[in-house]
Amino acid sequence: MIVRPLQSLTKLFCLRMKHKLSLLVFLFTSLIGSAQESVPIGIDDQIDQAFAPVSTFFSNVVFFTIFDIPFVLILLVFSALFFTVYFGFPNFRYFWRAIQTVRGKYEDIENHGAKVLYGEDGIANGVDLNKVDIEEHIEALDDDLAVDGDIVDTIRDESSAGEVSHFQALATAVSGTVGNGNIAGVALAIALGGPGATFWMIICGLLGMSSKFVECTLGVQYRDVGEDGTVYGGPMFYLTKGLKEKGFATLGKIAAVVFAIFCIGGSFGGGNAAQSNQATIVIKELFNLESTGAGFWIGVVIAILVGVIIIGGIKRIAQVTEKVVPFMAVMYLVACIYIIGLNFSLIDDAIALIVEEAFNPTAFGVGSVIGVLLVGFKRAAFSNEAGAGSASIAHSAVRTKYSASEGLVALLEPFIDTVVICTMTALVIIIFNFGGFFEYGGDGSGAVIIDGLSYEGAGITSKAFAEYIPFSNIFLTVAVVLFAVSTMISWSYYGIQAWKFLFGRGKVADMVYKLLFLTFIVIGAAANMRSIWDFSDAMIFAMIFPNMVGLFFLFPVVKKQLNRYLDAIKLKREALK
Repeated sequence: MIVRPLQSLTKLFCLRMKHKLSLLVFLFTSLIGSAQESVPIGIDDQIDQAFAPVSTFFSNVVFFTIFDIPFVLILLVFSALFFTVYFGFPNFRYFWRAIQTVRGKYEDIENHGAKVLYGEDGIANGVDLNKVDIEEHIEALDDDLAVDGDIVDTIRDESSAGEVSHFQALATAVSGTVGNGNIAGVALAIALGGPGATFWMIICGLLGMSSKFVECTLGVQYRDVGEDGTVYGGPMFYLTKGLKEKGFATLGKIAAVVFAIFCIGGSFGGGNAAQSNQATIVIKELFNLESTGAGFWIGVVIAILVGVIIIGGIKRIAQVTEKVVPFMAVMYLVACIYIIGLNFSLIDDAIALIVEEAFNPTAFGVGSVIGVLLVGFKRAAFSNEAGAGSASIAHSAVRTKYSASEGLVALLEPFIDTVVICTMTALVIIIFNFGGFFEYGGDGSGAVIIDGLSYEGAGITSKAFAEYIPFSNIFLTVAVVLFAVSTMISWSYYGIQAWKFLFGRGKVADMVYKLLFLTFIVIGAAANMRSIWDFSDAMIFAMIFPNMVGLFFLFPVVKKQLNRYLDAIKLKREALK
C-alpha cells in the first residue's frame, strides 16, 4: 500500500527536477550564446576553456604540499635515494653490464638458462653459444641432447616468454620518455628556474636510474603471458601478484586499480596531449598559422597518423621505435653538439653558471634553492618517468628468463633521457642566453619575452637553435613532431595495457581506448600549454603513489633476482675460462 504513493511522489519529483534542469540548461546555453555573440572564440579556445578546470582540479589534488613542498616529490626523491643505497649504487656499478646486456652478450643464458648451458655437463661444453648456432653445436655432440632439432629440457628462443628483444624494449621505453619533455620541458625548467634547474635535473636523472631498475625488474618478474604469447605486464601485475605473495592481496588489488586509472590518465596527458601540444606550437610557428582553429586541425592530422600506427600493438610499435628513436635522438644530439662546439669557450662558463644557480638561484619567482630544486626535479621526473612505473609495462615484454636482466637495461633510460639529452638541450639554451635574449624566470608562467615576442616550451629551444643553425626551425619542427609521435605510440601501449586490466582484453574495450586516446591528441593540440602541462604533470606524478606501494613491498624480490642473474653471468664466465 505504501509503494504506490512513493511511486507517485517519485514521478512528481522527477518531473520537477527535469523542469529545473531544462531551465538551467536553457539559461546556460543562453549565456554561452550571448557570450559568443559578443566575443566570438575559435574552436581551440572553446576546447581550452572546457579543459582548463579539469586540469586545475587534478593538479591541486595531486600536488598537495607538506611544508610548501609537494609530497609526491618528497616520496620520489627519498625512495630513489633508498634504492640507490640499498642496491649498492646500481646506477654506477652495473652501467657497463647493462650495455652488454643490450648488446646481447648474455642472450643465450637468458633464453635457455645458465645451468643448462654452462653448468656441470652443460650443453655448451666450454663453447660460447652466443658465437655459434646452438642446434648445430648440439648435433656435433652426437648424443641425446637434441630431439628433432629441439633442445631437451630447455625453452627454445621462439617459445621464450616475451615478444621483443632487450634493444627493442629499451627503444620502446626510451621513446616513451625521450620526447618533448627533453625539448619543451627543459626549456620550461630553465625559463622558470634558471640554469640551476639543470643541475637538479641531472641529479634526479642519476637517482631515477635506481628506481627504474627496481620497477622494471618487477615488471618482468610478475608479468602475465597470454595463450597467444602476448605479454601483459607493469605495476598492475606486480601490485596484485606480488602483494598477494606477501599476504596483502586486498591492498594489492586496490593499488593496482588506482595505478591503472592514473596510467590511463598519464597516457592521455603526458604521453599524448603534452606531446601534440608542443608539436602544434612548432608547426604553427613554422607556417605562421594564426587561425583560431589551426590547433584543432593539426591535432586531427596527427591523430590520424598515430591511429594508423597503434593498431599494430607492441610488435609494430617496437619495429617503428627501434628505427625512429635512435635516428631522431642522434640527429638531435648532433645538432646540440654542433652548437655547443661552436661555442666551446663558453662551456665552462655555462657549467659554472649551472652549479652556481643551483645553490644561489636568481630566477624571478623561484625564491630559494628549494624552489629551483623543485623545478628541476619536476621536469626531470616528468621526462624520464622514473618511479612512475610506466616504463615497466614496455620492458615486461622482453624475451628473457632473468627479470633482473631487463631491470639493468632499464636503468640506462634516465641516463639517456635526462643526463644526456636534457643536459644537451639545457647547455644550448644557456649558451644562447649569454647574449641576454630573455630574463630567467620570465613572468613566472614559463613564457619568456625574446625580441618583444612571447615564447614558451619548444619555442624557446627553437629560437636558440635558430641563432646558430640556418633553417633550424624546419629541423626542430621535424624533431619535435618525431619525438611527439614516438612518445604517443609508446604511451598508447602503456595506456591500453592499463585499460585492458580494468575492462578486459576484448576488441571493443581496445577500440574504445584507442578512440579516446586519439581524441586527447586533438585536445592537446587545441588547448594552451599551461592547462595541458598541469594536467599531464598531475597524471604522471599521480602514478607514483600506487607504484611506490609495490616497490617498497617487493624490493627484496628484486635483490634476489639480481643475485640470480649475476650468478648466471658468473657461471658462464667461469665455464669459458
